[in-house]
Amino acid sequence: MPEIISMGEALVEIMRDKIGAGLDKPEVFIGPYPSGAPAIFADCASRLGGKVGYIGTVGNDDFGKVIRDRLLQDGVDLTYFKNNPDVTTGVAFVAYFADGSRKFLYHIRNAASGTIEKSRIVDSYFRGARFLHINGSAVSINDSWRETIYLAIQTAKKNRVKISFDPNIRPEILGVDKVRVLCQPILDNVSIVFPSGEEATMLTGKKEPEEACLALLERGAELVILKKGSQGSTVYSQGSKLEVPAFDVEEIDPTGAGDCFDAGFLVSLIQKRSLKESARYANAVGALAVTRRGPMEGAPFPEEVEKLMKMSKK
Repeated sequence: MPEIISMGEALVEIMRDKIGAGLDKPEVFIGPYPSGAPAIFADCASRLGGKVGYIGTVGNDDFGKVIRDRLLQDGVDLTYFKNNPDVTTGVAFVAYFADGSRKFLYHIRNAASGTIEKSRIVDSYFRGARFLHINGSAVSINDSWRETIYLAIQTAKKNRVKISFDPNIRPEILGVDKVRVLCQPILDNVSIVFPSGEEATMLTGKKEPEEACLALLERGAELVILKKGSQGSTVYSQGSKLEVPAFDVEEIDPTGAGDCFDAGFLVSLIQKRSLKESARYANAVGALAVTRRGPMEGAPFPEEVEKLMKMSKK
């Protein structure tokens, strides 16, 4: 049975081969790469040695096979991961630009990634789990996913499973007020929040990231892990603040780095490292995630993480 359960959209990513090539004219694409924030998290956590279960949907097509094969290869339990033959697998087309920005074109809501049934939230699957990891992108797909995630949270709480949450919702699509409404049932039950500074202020209405993180603690979170990219991370708990520096690596593709960071932190906690050690481990995992092209391709194995951490001490 899993120690960590992830749920949400599974899709493939197809990206422009050339930096600066937009999505509005013919250019070369490469892929498909398995992707979807909850799937990236699940795959990375399993690679790092966690016992991970993943709840999601793909089509009965080659893109779906790409995702399923990768998750199985890395040891993710797919008991409640299903093929839906009536729809095609979700897709994200991505363009990268010289200033580091990205542009996405999604086929998710009306694809297999948008289908889910509450019947897949099975009480026995949650018994013995340590964490249910929720990604904000999944909550925003449609009503079916939102209601199923809320049910999963209640099922987790009933089985004494802690909730971890990566906001990862695009306010430019939904609007800040809508984002807060969607996230409130999660924040009411959450133990660990993994926001960026922008996400923390968006969720709380506070002006500064630190003020926002402290507000999340006041609302009931046990830990708030502020992700700061190349500046590392900050761990906030009741009466404590830990600054943990980043690792210096060459960035190739940042997609999925935050999901890998989340995976590294939770796996490290389960392996009984301290908060500071877990944040340092997560920083290393997130750093390695940006060094290869493709959302899951940079997800490291434990020996790669240990090597980077040892090198940085020299």
